[in-house]
Amino acid sequence: PDEIMQQEIRPLVAVDIIEQLHRQFAILSGGRGKDGAPIITFPEFAGFSEIPDDDFLNVVTYLTSIPSLEAASIGFIIIIDRRRDKWSAVKASLTRIAGAFPGNLQLVFVLRPSRFIQRAIADIGIKLYRDDFKMKVPIIMLNSVSDLHGYIDKSQLTRELGGTLEYGHSQWIHHRTAIENFAMTVKTTAQMLQTFGTDLAETELPNDVQCTEELLSSHSDHHSKLKDELKLAVKQGATLLTCIREPVTRSASSKLSPDELENVATVERLLAQLDETEKAFDQFWTKHHLKLEQCLQLRHFEHDFREVKLTLDNLLETQAGFADIGDSVTRVENLLKEQKHLEEKGQEPLEKAQSLALHGEQLIQNNHYAVDSIRPKCVELRRICDDFTNETKKKYDILGKSLELHKQLDKASKWCEAGIYLLASQAVDKCQSQEGAETALVEIEKFLVTAKEHQLSNPKEFYNQFDMILTPEIKANAQRIVQKLEDVQEMFDKRQVSLKKLAAKQTRPVQPVAPHPESSPKRASPKITRPAAQENTSYHFQVRRRGSAAQNGNHALHCHSLSFLSFSHIINELIETERVYVEELQSIIEGYASEMDNPSLVHLIPSALQNKKEILFGNLPEIYDFHNRIFLKEIENCIENPELLARCFLKRKEDLQIYEKYCQNKPRSEALWRQCGDSIFFQECQRKLDHKLSLDAYLLKPVQRITKYQLLLKEMLKCSKNSEGTAELEEALATMLDIIKSVNDSMHQIAITGYEGDVSELGKLLMQGSFNVWTDHKKGHNKVKDLARFKPMQRHLFLYTKMLLFCKKREENTDGHEKTASYSFKNSLKMSTVGITENVKGDNKKFEIWYNGREEVYIIQASSVELKNTWISEIRKVLTGQLEACR
Repeated sequence: PDEIMQQEIRPLVAVDIIEQLHRQFAILSGGRGKDGAPIITFPEFAGFSEIPDDDFLNVVTYLTSIPSLEAASIGFIIIIDRRRDKWSAVKASLTRIAGAFPGNLQLVFVLRPSRFIQRAIADIGIKLYRDDFKMKVPIIMLNSVSDLHGYIDKSQLTRELGGTLEYGHSQWIHHRTAIENFAMTVKTTAQMLQTFGTDLAETELPNDVQCTEELLSSHSDHHSKLKDELKLAVKQGATLLTCIREPVTRSASSKLSPDELENVATVERLLAQLDETEKAFDQFWTKHHLKLEQCLQLRHFEHDFREVKLTLDNLLETQAGFADIGDSVTRVENLLKEQKHLEEKGQEPLEKAQSLALHGEQLIQNNHYAVDSIRPKCVELRRICDDFTNETKKKYDILGKSLELHKQLDKASKWCEAGIYLLASQAVDKCQSQEGAETALVEIEKFLVTAKEHQLSNPKEFYNQFDMILTPEIKANAQRIVQKLEDVQEMFDKRQVSLKKLAAKQTRPVQPVAPHPESSPKRASPKITRPAAQENTSYHFQVRRRGSAAQNGNHALHCHSLSFLSFSHIINELIETERVYVEELQSIIEGYASEMDNPSLVHLIPSALQNKKEILFGNLPEIYDFHNRIFLKEIENCIENPELLARCFLKRKEDLQIYEKYCQNKPRSEALWRQCGDSIFFQECQRKLDHKLSLDAYLLKPVQRITKYQLLLKEMLKCSKNSEGTAELEEALATMLDIIKSVNDSMHQIAITGYEGDVSELGKLLMQGSFNVWTDHKKGHNKVKDLARFKPMQRHLFLYTKMLLFCKKREENTDGHEKTASYSFKNSLKMSTVGITENVKGDNKKFEIWYNGREEVYIIQASSVELKNTWISEIRKVLTGQLEACR
C-alpha cells in the first residue's frame, strides 16, 4: 500500500482530456525506433493551427507521460505528416512542437507536402527557418513514406504511414481509460484498507459484552465489504488484462506492441500490488480479529465472573448468618438440615465457579492478551470456593459438636427425669420390709449404673470437650443440668441411706422410747450425736407406732422437690414459648400485614388480594396486642410465684375468647391464601424476613397456641397433684378446655348452610356432634314409618339454648387440598316444645327426643354411652332452665 500511495500523482488522465484525444491531432501508436525510442505521430489535421495551446499542451504532455521512464529517457521520435498540407502548416507545426513539447526529442521526421510548389517552398523554408525552430535535434524532411521506412521499420508504423502496425484510436483510448481507472481503483482500495486499518488500530476496546459483540460485528461487516471491493478490483484487473491481450489470444501470429506490453506490465504490476495489499491487510485483520475475539472472551469471562462472584458472596453472607449453633437437639438437627440445604444450593454456583476458573486458565494457555486481568480472577474464584467449602466443613463440625452436646444434655436430663420417676414410683409401704427395701436398693443401684451413659460425671472434662461451642446460654443450661444431676444424685444418696437402714437386721428388741426432736427424719441436728443403735430404735419406733408417717414424710419431701423442679421447668417452657409466639406474631404483622400498605410493594400485590387484608389475617393484630401487652407480662410475673399461673388463665378467660373469632375466619383466610399464596409479594416479604416457612404456616400459629395451653396445664397438674394450688390448676384446665370446645363448636357452626334464620338468635351453642337418627311420624304411611325405623340417617346435631338443628354433613375437596366439611340444614326443633326419653329398650347408646306430644319422635344413637349421657345432661339443663324461667 505504501508503494502505491507514494507513487507520483499524474496531472492528467485520459478521462480529463477525452475530447481532445478523440480529435486525434496527435497519437502514440505504440511503435518504436530502432533504439526503442517511442514514436509520436502528428497525422494530417486540417485545423491543427486552430487547436488551443492548452489542449495541445495537455495532449502532448499526456502522450509523453505514457511510455516507461526507460523508453522516455531515450528520447521521442516525432513524425509530422503534412503531405496534403502547405509549408505554412509544416512551419506552424514545427514551431508549436518546438515551443511546447515537454519530453526529450531524438528525431523529427516531416513528411513534406506532396504538391510540387509546396514541396519546393518547404525545402527552402526549412533551410531558412531551421534555426528559428530552436530544436536541438535533427529535422529530417522526407518526400514519401518509403523514405521514412529507411529510418523506421514498417512494423513500427501504422497503415497510414505504409506500415503494418495495427492501431485503433478508439480502442487505445478505451484501454488507457480502463488502465487508469483500474490504477485509481487500486489506489482507492489501498487507501480504504489503510484508513480501515488505522481506524482498527485506534479503536478502543469496549468494556461490556454487548458493545464488544457490536464492534466485532461492525468490523467484520466492514472487513467483508472491503474484501468484496478487493475481489471486484482483482476481477476488474483480470478482465482488463484479458482485453489488452485479446489480439494475441485471437491470432497466434499477432504480437503486442511495446506500448501494449507496457500496458500489460502496468496491469500486472497493479494486480501484484493489489495482492500484496490484500495479504498485508489479511495479516493485520487476522491479528485484529483475534484481539476482538479475545476481548469478547474476556468480557464474557468478566460478566460470568461478576455473576458467579455475586452468587458466591451471597452464599458466603448467608453462611456467615448461620451463627446459631442451636439450643436443643431438634434445633441443631434443623440447623444441620438448613446447612445441608445451603450446601446443596451452593453446588451449582461452586461448579460454575470451578468451570469458569478452568475456562480462564484455558484462555491464559491460549496466549490471551489480558493474562494479568484473568489470572487474579481465577485465583479469587478458587479462593471463594475453598472458603465456602472450608466454612461448610467448619459449620458441620461445630453443629456436630453441638448436636453431641445437646444429646448428652438431653440424656442427662432424661436420666434425671427417669431417676425422679423411679424414686417417686417406689411405694413406701413396700419398702418397710427388709425384702422390699433390698429390692428398692437393687433398683436404685441398677439405675445408678446407667449414669455413665450421660457422661456428665466430670463437668470440667465436659466443659473442655465442648469449650469451642459453649455460649453463655448453653453453659447456663449445662450448669443447670449438672446441678440437677447433683440434686438427683443427692436424692438417691439420701434414699439409699434410708433404705439401707430399713434393710439392716435388728439385733435387739425394739424399745418404745419417745423420739427426740433432733432425730426427725426431715432435718438432722448437726450439734448432737447419738449411737447408731439409739437412732435405729428411734426410727423403728416411729414406723411401728405411727405407721409409715415418717417414711411418707421423707418420700413427700423428695417428691415435692422433684415436682417443684418439673413445675418450674414447665413454667419456663411456657414463658419461653410465649415469648417466641409473640415475636412470631409481631413478624407476621410487620413483615406481611403492614407491607400490604407499603407503596413500593403495592404493584406486587395480586388483584384478588386487594382490600382483603382483614380476611387474610383476621383479628391477628388483636391477638398480638393482648399477648404482647397483657398476657406475656402476667405469666412472666409467675416465675417467682408459680402458684399465680392458674389465676392468669382464669382471669383472662373472656379475653382468650378472641381466638374464636380468629378460628371462624380461618377457612376464608385459607381459601384466599390458596388463591394468592404463590404471588411475588409474599415471596418478597418472606425473603426480607428470612423465614424458612411461608406465611400460611405462621397463620396457623394461633390455632396451635390456643391448644398448647391445656397441654402445659395438664403437665403442671401431674407435677402438683394433691398440693396447694391444684384446685385452681384444675379450674384453669377446665377453662381452657371449655374455650377450645367453644372455638371448635363455632368452627362447625359457621359451616351450616341452608338455614334461613340467624343462628346468632338461637342462643349459645352448647353441643354439636354426629349421630345416627331414626324418625317416627304418627302421620303418614306405615311402610314409610317402618322403613324410617330400620334405615338410620347420618345427622350432625347442633344444640342451642333455644333450638336443636338437624344437619347433613358434607365433605368436599377444595382445589386439591384437604376436605372441608359443611352442614346442610335439614330440620329444627324448638327446645321449648321438646321432650326427652333417656333410655330406649335394646340399646343403652340410644335416647329419644319427641316433639308436639310425640307426633314426631327422633331416636338418636350416640357413638358411646358417655357421649349419650353428656348430651342428655345438657338437654336436661336447657329444659330445666326453661321450666324455671316459666315459673
